[in-house]
Amino acid sequence: MRMELFICGLRSNRQPMAGYLKMRYAVCRILLTATVSQFMFNLMVERPRDHLGDVFGAIADPTRRAIVQMLVRKPATISEIARPFPVSFNAVSKHVMVLERAGLVHREITGREHVCRLRPRALRRANAWLEQYRQFWESRLDALDTYVAMKTKERRQAHGKTR
Repeated sequence: MRMELFICGLRSNRQPMAGYLKMRYAVCRILLTATVSQFMFNLMVERPRDHLGDVFGAIADPTRRAIVQMLVRKPATISEIARPFPVSFNAVSKHVMVLERAGLVHREITGREHVCRLRPRALRRANAWLEQYRQFWESRLDALDTYVAMKTKERRQAHGKTR
């Protein structure tokens, strides 16, 4: 399979010439010949959407965490959400859109009012993922605590100090 790739662009060389800048335009044509089997796809870049990553990305921002805390108490309009923050209404609306994309917030539009409600399911998934690691590290830290206590007791007995 033969493919042609055209690259057209504006190239400016700012070289002083008689008191003004000279602009040069260049059009480049590159022929690329490759077979389909020669294409390589980077799976780290071209990966499916990671919903857990979206949740952690959304709650990484302190403003969005504060919005989630507000919505835990009760649903609120964008105006009510924006009131305590020192940012614009549009900025708060964009924060809410990030939370929506992560599945943390559901927005109902009634006329001109946008009422936002918390959707805790996404947080439950994130919590379940974190719980695995909490259990892992607690067991490891408990084992370390037991080991340190045993070594401390052995040292005290070796030096003739017992409690």
